[in-house]
Amino acid sequence: MAQQRWVRLSAEQPTSTVCVLGTELSLDVCGSAPVGATSFDVWGTAGVNLYIVHDGEVLKIPSCVPRWPLEANIEAVITMDTPSIKVNSDKVRISYYKNNGKGPMAQTLLHLTCIEISLDVDTSRSGTVNRKAKNKKKWTWGPEGKGAVLLVNCDRDCLGAKDMDNQDLRVESYADLKDMSLMILTTSGPEDIFDDYQLILHVSASDHDKVGVFHAKGGKKLNHYKHVLGSGKLSYAVERDGFQENTFYVEGLAFPDVDFSGLVSFHVTLLENPSAAMPDVPIFNDTVVFRMAPWIMTPNTLQPITVYVCSVKYNADFVAAVSKLTAKAGCKLIICPEQENRSDRWIQDEMEIGYVQAPHKGFPVVFDSPRNGLLKDFPFKGVLGPDFGYVKREPADKKTVSGLDSFGNLEVSPPVTVRGKQYPLGRILHGSYFPSFQGNNMVKVVRDFLYAQKVQQPVELYSDWLVVGHVDEFLTFVPAPDRKGFRLLLASPSACYQLLKVKEQEGYGDALMFEGVKKCKQISIKKLLSDQKLRNNNNYYQKCIDWNRDILKEELGLAEEDIIDIPQLFKSRNCSGKAEAYFPDLVNMLVLGKYLGIPKPFGPILHDHCCLEEEVRRLLEPLGLSCTFIDDFETYHEYLGEIHCGTNVRRKPFSFKWWNVIP
Repeated sequence: MAQQRWVRLSAEQPTSTVCVLGTELSLDVCGSAPVGATSFDVWGTAGVNLYIVHDGEVLKIPSCVPRWPLEANIEAVITMDTPSIKVNSDKVRISYYKNNGKGPMAQTLLHLTCIEISLDVDTSRSGTVNRKAKNKKKWTWGPEGKGAVLLVNCDRDCLGAKDMDNQDLRVESYADLKDMSLMILTTSGPEDIFDDYQLILHVSASDHDKVGVFHAKGGKKLNHYKHVLGSGKLSYAVERDGFQENTFYVEGLAFPDVDFSGLVSFHVTLLENPSAAMPDVPIFNDTVVFRMAPWIMTPNTLQPITVYVCSVKYNADFVAAVSKLTAKAGCKLIICPEQENRSDRWIQDEMEIGYVQAPHKGFPVVFDSPRNGLLKDFPFKGVLGPDFGYVKREPADKKTVSGLDSFGNLEVSPPVTVRGKQYPLGRILHGSYFPSFQGNNMVKVVRDFLYAQKVQQPVELYSDWLVVGHVDEFLTFVPAPDRKGFRLLLASPSACYQLLKVKEQEGYGDALMFEGVKKCKQISIKKLLSDQKLRNNNNYYQKCIDWNRDILKEELGLAEEDIIDIPQLFKSRNCSGKAEAYFPDLVNMLVLGKYLGIPKPFGPILHDHCCLEEEVRRLLEPLGLSCTFIDDFETYHEYLGEIHCGTNVRRKPFSFKWWNVIP
């Protein structure tokens, strides 16, 4: 339905107003009628379309204009098809009659100026601005959805800048403009009409800190882009400068969060100034809506682009092994030197690399965890840069941060379908305490942020049974050519005991674990199997994993055929009862396409081969995966982490566009 405006008329003097293209003017026929009038007729110049609404029927007035009864349920409506050439060049006249009188007893005259005003954005999500689109006030999800997309301009395109691009009120580079979305205000009609009318571009008070708007003033220099909205500026009187089109660049300042839906509306309002002594009157409004692009995580099944690893004291062999694997997988390797990591090797815990995407542009964004270890400066100083964004959430009370807030405790599944509902971007997985009143949980600000992104609905798992408490200690995903395109790998004490029992029955009970490991006591299969305390503990840990297995099957729509049990034992640390890996944790691996970097378990050597390695190969290589076992025992395992904890990966974004999701 077209925007409609009520116009009051006067028989004492002509009335002047504007008619905005695409809108309707409803004339106050009865209000201006003289006493005693019983009928009326309407006449308009050639550029005016006249309609009568009578008893709910819309009738276009024919060339032979009849008289209409002057009744309360009658209405005259006018529209115009093209902008006027001159001010007041079009006219409408209403004549009033008494009974069957031949001549009018009174007349009202309306002077009209038709102008075009349209605020336009990329509502079709095609990468170009859609002119005069309908339903611009709504933003809808799905393949048939409409509404523009805005990127949070959280990268740093200008070399030498100290902060992110959305932290200033200037356009620092032409690359900066490419991160913004276009918004175009089109106006046409007689230029002097704007002597009495003013256009105001504005945003609501609740959104001023979520967006920034720059007006392109026509020049080619960066200082010709004027900051006009956002960061405290709620409105802007548009400086037209004789141009029919005014181009604005819009940047996002904030991601969706618990107190921000991600939707931002911009309005352009036409104000009429009846007199210098009176305030302006709004007579037309056009509105467009943007949704802020969410931060999106990438699962192991997506193509790796860059691998990150820290160089610390005594881990040169580990870095060399990771370097060799990344070269095999065709990835770039970035080594964070010790002067930057300050001997903090846990680069997975410090950050998670995802991305943002709009129809015209996308770039990776590093999410800096509230962990704030010695690596805390690396995401901002070493990762943030041109077309590489940055975001962080941390609680006001730093004492509330626990091990569950490190991002080894943050994973995402590949795309899944659950009970008919599709999750084409997968589902975020994070660990928490067992449902009770005690235990640790991920801090609220991070959890709220993850849930607010909407497109990867999180699943909470139970990870507080572990000393470190991270989900990557008992699960990972690997690509597969069949079924759902992946397999879920779960650490399994039961599978490990079953394997070792078979080897004992085959006569290898005296084979030793941990051969070749310095400062680690070797133990035979027979003795390990007879350790009842270790067995009891692992029975409990298996129950914890099985609890998560059931959650994952239900929330990811998995069958048993989608899960592979990887042999693994855990041991209790001190008297806490919480678990750490007994030997290097096999599921805590680096997944680079078909190439897997797996912690070397130092299991019993049978026929010159580690039986644990052979079992992992038997389980994974039929999927087309290549297993490389990397020694991380002294450099990571003894510090309660493994290969995945000590590496990080930037991956190719999903080909699926997030705005096609139906949350």
